Amino acid sequence: MSGAAARAWGRVRPLLPGRADLDAARRDPKRDLLAGLTVAVVALPLALGFGVSSGLGAEAGLATAVVAGALAAVFGGSNLQVSGPTGAMTVVLVPIVAEHGPGGVLTVGLLAGVLLLALALLRAGRCVRYIPAPVVEGFTLGIAGVIALQQVPGALGVSTPEGDRVLVVAWRAVRDFAASPAWASLAVALGVAAIVLAGAHRRPTVPFSVLAVAAATAVVPLAGLDGVRPIGELPAGLPAPSLGFLDLSAVGPLLAPAVAVAALAALESLLSASVADGMTDGERHDPDRELFGQGLANLAAPLFGGVPATAAIARTAVNVRCGASSRLAALSHAAVLAVVVFAAAPLVSRIPLAALAGVLLATAVRMVEVGALRAMARATRSDAFVLVLTALATLLLDLVQAVIIGLLVAGALALAAVARQARVDRVDLRPALPGDHTEEEHALLAEHIVAYRLDGPLFFAGAHRFLLEPAEAATDVRVVVLRMSRVLTVDATGALVLRDAVERLARRGVVVMASGIRPEQRRVLGSVGVLGALAASGGEFPTTAEAVAAARSGLHEAGLLPGAGNPSVPTRK
Repeated sequence: MSGAAARAWGRVRPLLPGRADLDAARRDPKRDLLAGLTVAVVALPLALGFGVSSGLGAEAGLATAVVAGALAAVFGGSNLQVSGPTGAMTVVLVPIVAEHGPGGVLTVGLLAGVLLLALALLRAGRCVRYIPAPVVEGFTLGIAGVIALQQVPGALGVSTPEGDRVLVVAWRAVRDFAASPAWASLAVALGVAAIVLAGAHRRPTVPFSVLAVAAATAVVPLAGLDGVRPIGELPAGLPAPSLGFLDLSAVGPLLAPAVAVAALAALESLLSASVADGMTDGERHDPDRELFGQGLANLAAPLFGGVPATAAIARTAVNVRCGASSRLAALSHAAVLAVVVFAAAPLVSRIPLAALAGVLLATAVRMVEVGALRAMARATRSDAFVLVLTALATLLLDLVQAVIIGLLVAGALALAAVARQARVDRVDLRPALPGDHTEEEHALLAEHIVAYRLDGPLFFAGAHRFLLEPAEAATDVRVVVLRMSRVLTVDATGALVLRDAVERLARRGVVVMASGIRPEQRRVLGSVGVLGALAASGGEFPTTAEAVAAARSGLHEAGLLPGAGNPSVPTRK
């Protein structure tokens, strides 16, 4: 194997399944299989509903749950993660369907898979740990609102109006309903949602979503409820793999949506894996391998008519609560759904759309963690503002833009908070004065020598305010000592401001000395000329006591302290 091939294999090999995965699957297969069956029961109505909401139909949701669910289970970076169609992804796909049609969605999924594989090879998975919690909570809250608004047409029994803005579509659906009310559909949707919410609160391990959907499917034809539309005919099985949807001329316009889909898939999958880790003891996911598994899943799902996929937080949580301990649970979930596709398509086709809308309405409600939102809102005003802003941006814009806005605002507020912590304080010289001094000499030293202690980061967000007081020292001061041992970090902007302050004081005849400069800060200070400016003025010293002693010696020479001296500006000796 050549050197290049060996290096390439070295990057890919850690992302592939290993012996440890097989050993984990052998530990407790019965419990994993039971957990997978339970998750499949929960996932069935969600897969159907998200497929319908995406605009590609229920069969697309089932194909995604089977194909992407199986591949992500085998190749993903978490032992407990369950993947498939999700509400967050549906939010992104609706405008793509409206503008480019179903073929555009499949092409976007394929491109997103390639991008996710590239991110995995670049080891970008660890970046998700830097996303602030208010952005995550606001993002989740906004997604819950979007999912609920998407179900308005189905719950009201009206055809989905045109448009790619969920608020506009929901409003148009309400207007159409008011013109011709279909109360039966609304009753079915609200009834299913109420059963799911009440049942989940009392018996969380029972799959009430399936029970409610089954009950609605049986009751609607028996009661003769008019206006309640079923899903419609489904194909008995998955279509043969095909690239017939791929139009190379459309790849350019679809690249930006593909980036958005890949970013969302990476974000939601890694957040879901982190949630799964937090629900267990000792479980840790591999973020880069998780991106690799999601990339393969999104490459394959479009070939079978599926929509782009990502990990599903709700289904993953069910998997963990049911006692899953290995990838076998998620893999068996995909296998059970495959049996449904091949053996029960005629039965599934009778499910009312309003029932699926009710399941997704309940899902949206359960996504909102009131306690976490309340705690975040009470933490700081900045956290509350970022949370609300991210949630509103998710509702009004697309999800990737919402996360970017949240990150930018959170970063700006964090920088402002750090900048406010930076301080510059005038300090007493007495502890730094060696030897015995008369009160008169102490007074003269205090009159001519001023020391400032710099605390915190010296960087672009607060550098100008940080050095304002030393630069404007009193006119009778002959020496300024900058105590820099507590400076945490220095960037180029902070170093430039420090150099300007030193040079400004030197032009006024004030000698500037520095003490306690850290070794790791010398490079940036030297690169912009701070060390040179200090050398030309008064110099730098390891300790404040040494700097004050040099300043005192210079003042003696200048005749400003008792004793003979040359009336010159004090300089370092």
